[in-house]
Amino acid sequence: MSDIPEHELEGTRAALAPTLEATAAILPWVAKPRQARFDPKLNERWIEANKRLSAAWSGRHGAAADDVRPAVFGLYTIAIETADADCLRLGEALASAADRLEETTPTPRLIAAISAAIECLNDAEGLEHPAFAERAAHFAGRLEASVAAPAKHERSALLDQLFVDDSHEQIQLMRDALAALPPDAYVLTMEALKLAQQAELLEIWQVMHLARQLSECISQHAADLDNSAVRTQLENQLNGLSHAIAAVNG
Repeated sequence: MSDIPEHELEGTRAALAPTLEATAAILPWVAKPRQARFDPKLNERWIEANKRLSAAWSGRHGAAADDVRPAVFGLYTIAIETADADCLRLGEALASAADRLEETTPTPRLIAAISAAIECLNDAEGLEHPAFAERAAHFAGRLEASVAAPAKHERSALLDQLFVDDSHEQIQLMRDALAALPPDAYVLTMEALKLAQQAELLEIWQVMHLARQLSECISQHAADLDNSAVRTQLENQLNGLSHAIAAVNG
């Protein structure tokens, strides 16, 4: 390979010089850590409060049924301490949503808004997440709209049909997982819980309860799924769940 002429190298260096200088100028800013907006201890408390709220919300149908409201207001107390407008709005929206849960049967829209907010806020960076302000504004607005929406609503035949179609696929996945050697307890559990959550959002209570019962049975017998009696019990529960899903559209 022939050497590159010196005059061409000089020309290349000259052309790149402005770019290199600009890059060198911004490198210190790129390397510089972002300044914290909140007191680190306050942020630690916020993160822990979100973990408690997430755990309470996940267990609201069981032992943690009475823990959601205290967890929400524990988070709200920290929001007040931040004196941050976005954080305060979010805390107030969550508190209003918790009040709505106490007053009436929650709508799927409200449950979905609370679930999405809690899932997103349970973040390792907490208040210092770069997109915290945007997230807080988004979920506060969604919660406010859900709280303001009327409690009564008509069922959607389209949503019900989509649920039935998707649920049949999940039932088949669970049947395949149960038929595997050894049975796949993880897939069985995840699909049952997913089905229960989807049914809850649409207020299809019978399917929700049957799916939860199935997930509890799987967890109880997770180490013994290849036992013929256990397998028969799970098959019977899957059959009952399948019949309940088929009845959703009448």
